[in-house]
Amino acid sequence: MRFNAHQQEQGSAVAVILSGCGFLDGSEIHESVAVLMHLARHGVPWHCFAPNIEQANVVDHLTGQVEERRQRNVLHESARIARGKGNISPLSSLDVNQFNALILPGGFGAAKNLCTFAVDGEHCTVLPDVERILKMFYAVEKPIGLCCIAPVIAARVFGTSLGGPGLTVTVGEDSDAAAAVRNMGNAHFPTRVTGICVDTAHGIVTTPAYMFDATPHEVYLGVGAMVDEVLRLANTAAARKAPHAAASH
Repeated sequence: MRFNAHQQEQGSAVAVILSGCGFLDGSEIHESVAVLMHLARHGVPWHCFAPNIEQANVVDHLTGQVEERRQRNVLHESARIARGKGNISPLSSLDVNQFNALILPGGFGAAKNLCTFAVDGEHCTVLPDVERILKMFYAVEKPIGLCCIAPVIAARVFGTSLGGPGLTVTVGEDSDAAAAVRNMGNAHFPTRVTGICVDTAHGIVTTPAYMFDATPHEVYLGVGAMVDEVLRLANTAAARKAPHAAASH
């Protein structure tokens, strides 16, 4: 479903942050498309965003090898998934007031381009725009959904190791990634591929997706459950704020 100015003003849409195109160096395509399809299933408008930066590296998805002499731009590559200019904008332009929720699909781009987890693990740094936007959605109690490896970004931003509240998230079963989540000052909740973890207290919903050797259909179901819960939390938050909005007029 396309985004339009009227829906934007109402703040009824969901923002989706992409990190490129292709699971080895960008956004995981199945997960990203599943997010957009499930939002469309609910009749919810969406708009994609991506940082206007060069990718950490470029990987040949046929051979799995890094192409040392190739460079690609994260925003331009993400536009392949979003289906062009009208559906995607630079991440720096994302305005939290125009959206009810935020979703980050996974893929190695989340761990390479949106943060440095692929290299630095639990000591990773998060792209400043990504950190700023996550904190803004959190501050106004708008829910955040994350797939696959993307939960480590929220774990870093909100973990107690950096003075945050600490979250409960899932990256699937116990693994090095799960250990890193805990070491950053969060709880890890093991789930299967179609399952989700809901941290109601902090408005964070996560699903493991391709952290498992899963089928596309299993990933689709897990992402769908995550989207369903994000939208439920968004509607609950909007309803909770409605009386205050009415009282102010």
